[in-house]
Amino acid sequence: MTPRQPGPQRRVVRAPDLRVRSALAGEAQAASAEVERELTVADDPTAAAFFDVDNTIVQGASIYHLARGMYQRGFFGPREMAGALGKQVWFRVAGAENAGHVADARTAALSVIAGHEVTELQSLADEVFDEGMAYRIWPGTRALAQLHLDRGERVWLVTAAPIEIAEVIARRLGLTGAMGTVAEHVDGVYTGRLVGDLLHGEAKAVAVRDLAEAEGLDVSRCSAYSDSSNDLPLLGLVGHPCAVNPDRRLRRHAEEQGWPVRDYRVGRRAARLGAATAVAGGAVALTAGALAARRRTS
Repeated sequence: MTPRQPGPQRRVVRAPDLRVRSALAGEAQAASAEVERELTVADDPTAAAFFDVDNTIVQGASIYHLARGMYQRGFFGPREMAGALGKQVWFRVAGAENAGHVADARTAALSVIAGHEVTELQSLADEVFDEGMAYRIWPGTRALAQLHLDRGERVWLVTAAPIEIAEVIARRLGLTGAMGTVAEHVDGVYTGRLVGDLLHGEAKAVAVRDLAEAEGLDVSRCSAYSDSSNDLPLLGLVGHPCAVNPDRRLRRHAEEQGWPVRDYRVGRRAARLGAATAVAGGAVALTAGALAARRRTS
């Protein structure tokens, strides 16, 4: 007789040790509860967080995105747009605001909105956010803002950008509100003048101090985030300052003071030249295209 060939080996399945699995499940649940306790902070009505916008919440300068949208809709011509792009090149290369550029951009914006209705610019700001800003929100900074909201704290944007674009960003991100530069308007029409001055530098600290008094906030319990050394008055006002994507002067100051520094830029030094070249190329192409279109229609 032919000997019977051994059949395939049968895998022995051991009955699970339910006591071990239960113990592991219990430990995991306990660890999870511990994490939840650490993350859950009782609502503190005296604490709030204040975020700069340009290069802190949004990559680049928000006024550039607004200017680009205005240009595309015929608010002004190619020469003014080329100037705005040139300032964007500087912003990308230097990694910091230039007070003169900020003032020039706001002055130019005021001159072109004079005579336009407030509702027109508000609608434009919504469109500009969708077209050029939504995908330029820094995920890391947005997560920081959400952390404060999850703690029951209120979160405001504080920016030199026009209040119309600041309010759109705050609303889209689910923040409490925004403070920005306010353009004067009468009967719903812009006059071409500012209410007060630019919300820039020391003015931000004054605005936050006034808001804190009105809202019953304790500035020593509040947080502030910015990329720019221009915002040192604001950062120095609160108890919890943080430098985000900082310029050189702010980084140095933050390190000296022991402030936390969060940099969400990837390969920023290597990328700056490429970004500047791309923006400069875009300025040339955009200006050339606009001039060509003007010649065709003339």
